[in-house]
Amino acid sequence: MQIAKVRGTVVSTQKDPSLRGVKLLLLQLVDEDGKLLPEYEVAADIVGAGVDEWVLVSRGSAARQVLGNEQRPLDAAVVAIIDTIYVEDRLIYSKKDQL
Repeated sequence: MQIAKVRGTVVSTQKDPSLRGVKLLLLQLVDEDGKLLPEYEVAADIVGAGVDEWVLVSRGSAARQVLGNEQRPLDAAVVAIIDTIYVEDRLIYSKKDQL
């Protein structure tokens, strides 16, 4: 899994029929120090994440193991909204500090 920050949404009116109703998010990847990386990706949102929230992204076959995604052509899925991240007893991120 990878940590990422939700930067926006992606809208597509023409897509595989199995993706109808799936919310797509534009994510910016985050490193272990909480710094934003210059890498972006699109992922299906299955947890209701919003812009500026930090999330966990699952990729590859693991993204398709989420109930309802088994037959969708997904390469990445947002599987959790992050509340806090600690690395070696150091707070890297806290959702409540972002409000």
